[in-house]
Amino acid sequence: MKLTLRQATIAAVLAALIVVLDLLGIGRIPMPTGVAATILHIPVIIGGILEGPIVGALVGFLFGLFSWLRPSNPIFADPLIAFLPRILIGIVAHYVYRSFKGETVGASVSAIAGTLTNTVGVLGLIAYRGYLPLTAIYAIAISHGIPEIIVAVIITVPVVKALRRLVQPRA
Repeated sequence: MKLTLRQATIAAVLAALIVVLDLLGIGRIPMPTGVAATILHIPVIIGGILEGPIVGALVGFLFGLFSWLRPSNPIFADPLIAFLPRILIGIVAHYVYRSFKGETVGASVSAIAGTLTNTVGVLGLIAYRGYLPLTAIYAIAISHGIPEIIVAVIITVPVVKALRRLVQPRA
């Protein structure tokens, strides 16, 4: 696996964004359910869209690392739950984005797919491990998943458009 300087730089900037959002406490929004809604997945989606599945997976790994080292809920102390869905976010977002021709539609659907990868992956593993009853998982999926999708689309589309124009590859 060899990254270009551009890929490494963008991965580092997005990883730094995750660190800052997490350390400032604005990357996880406390919800009445006791589980925090997150926006930390958005840099992972953007990394996958802009620079491909490897960068998306690397940024997702860092998101998983922070989830594991600084769990917002004890469930994230389980490394499978903390890492696997987060690594997959950027990979899924990349391939979904590539399958659409329009930048706005591609970024929107990628934001939805990346967020669903996180939500379904985390909650599916929580169910598989038996940490929460299915009724709680369904409630969390609706109360957190829908707002996370909306926020991801609202942030991802303009950021991807702006960054595409800013960091166009040179011919």
